[in-house]
Amino acid sequence: MAETRRATVADAEAIGEQRVRMFVDDGVADRGNMAQMRANFVEWVRPKLEDGSYVGWLVEEDGRLVAGAGLWEMEWPPHFMDEDSRRAYLLNFYVAPEMRRRGLARMLLGLAVAEAKSRGIKVVTLHASKLGRLVYEQGGFKASTEMMLRP
Repeated sequence: MAETRRATVADAEAIGEQRVRMFVDDGVADRGNMAQMRANFVEWVRPKLEDGSYVGWLVEEDGRLVAGAGLWEMEWPPHFMDEDSRRAYLLNFYVAPEMRRRGLARMLLGLAVAEAKSRGIKVVTLHASKLGRLVYEQGGFKASTEMMLRP
């Protein structure tokens, strides 16, 4: 039986490993070149777990980490959609291949959205991978006009 719990600072390394698996499984990165990204991410997420600006959830089954997700409360300029200066960004949604199609991503999405609501955050954004897009669309997320440049 899978059990879900809140991530702690001690989970920073495990969250970093799940992040690597997320990118590799999605086919956007090669595991061989992810060591520096993982190290940088762990260094980034640890203080955010400590101060509560990053909230994570981990799903374990038989002592093994099988899924996880995170919410980062970030400062954002007041906007026509929301006069507040906070926004929630959802990241690190990952479900191990053998655990997919069991509702874990949907459950994690529900926890993250509920957390945003409990914090009074009115705008929640994310980057949808090809693997997760349907879950987010079913959760009410809509595509936006965001664009990206990598100079």
